[in-house]
Amino acid sequence: MPAGHGAAGTAAYGVGVPRLVHDRVTLLLYAQLGVWGFFLYGFGPVVPLLRDEQGVSAALASLHGTGLAAGVLIAGFVFSPLSRRIGRGATIWTGMAGVVLVIGMLWVARPLPLTVTAAVLVSVFGSFIVNGVNAALSDHQGPAAPAALSEANATAAFTGVVAPLVVGAFVAAGLGWRPALSLVVLLILGVLLLGTLLRVSVPARPTPADGPAAGGRLSRAYWITLVLLAATSSIEVCFSLWSVDVLRTHAGMASGPAAAGFAAVLAGMFVGRLAAGRVALHIASVRLLLLSLALTLVGFTVFWVATAPWLAVTGLFVVGLGIAVQYPLVISLALAAAPGQADRAAGLTSYAVAFGFGLAPVLLGALADLSGTHTAFLVLPAFIAAAAGLTTWLARALSQPRASAFPEIGQPHAEIVE
Repeated sequence: MPAGHGAAGTAAYGVGVPRLVHDRVTLLLYAQLGVWGFFLYGFGPVVPLLRDEQGVSAALASLHGTGLAAGVLIAGFVFSPLSRRIGRGATIWTGMAGVVLVIGMLWVARPLPLTVTAAVLVSVFGSFIVNGVNAALSDHQGPAAPAALSEANATAAFTGVVAPLVVGAFVAAGLGWRPALSLVVLLILGVLLLGTLLRVSVPARPTPADGPAAGGRLSRAYWITLVLLAATSSIEVCFSLWSVDVLRTHAGMASGPAAAGFAAVLAGMFVGRLAAGRVALHIASVRLLLLSLALTLVGFTVFWVATAPWLAVTGLFVVGLGIAVQYPLVISLALAAAPGQADRAAGLTSYAVAFGFGLAPVLLGALADLSGTHTAFLVLPAFIAAAAGLTTWLARALSQPRASAFPEIGQPHAEIVE
């Protein structure tokens, strides 16, 4: 069990019965992650449009994914010390302010080096939001953290569903993608106003994290979760950056509808994560991960063989259902494996995400230049198989005596309190 819980987490516990409490702090954290989800999942469908706009190869366009990875890596070095210095809440808001600045940069940035630089910067600021929300929810909700993280990511998936639809609509109307992404500024202002009116703020990092455990040795299970996170991140980023291109080249969809079609992935993620908020409290996390990987493979198969737009989009929806629980479950396992070190553990997860985001899109882009994006997508089953193998390895590590340190693996059924 993570050491040091926020007021909601502490008050929520019955005797042996953890509860997920939807208090103001939790809802604020959900909203903050949701804003980042709108930008991130709106930016994915923009990459092929940027490729057309700049007239570059698929491999060069994939540098935007590498830029996102570089930003996550930089944030991994910066997040923990910044959070210790100014607090989690201020770090999250710094990230949101940075996103606004990058959106302004994208209005004037046209050459590839500038847009890749923008991707690096926005990823740094976005990682401040993600790591801050993950760490805060983990400490605030305690044993109910897997469910809370699933719901938080469901919020991001919901706003992510809307983002590609908005981008597609704006592009189809001839307005371009920049005004669509700029709606993030309004969302950030809305969350800031709501938080101010309700007088709610993210709780500070708990005192136990400043003790000896903060610099202690991390468990083997924690390091396995980092490698697993790299594998699942590779799966998600490949679909995020390149599925639109497959919809255009293999399923015969125009750019606008194809960009909007990516919303099927986010719709599946929203439904999957919303359901996982309950399911994760009743099914062992490792088993749920294996089921999600199997579902992802089924969705990929449908998407890859489909030539009819409706069938390809259906496949993407199933993919979204599959990958929905992967990130929140692996993150919750990682944070639970580092009791009293939530900020440090959250910061280190950035390296795993950066590795996946950095390697996978470049590999897929290079293969796409050789054989086309559709054929290059056959690298996805390899990523899925790797993730399944790592999950099995993690299960063995958790079956050892130290498994008792992971309350969410076999915790009592939790109660969800509105």
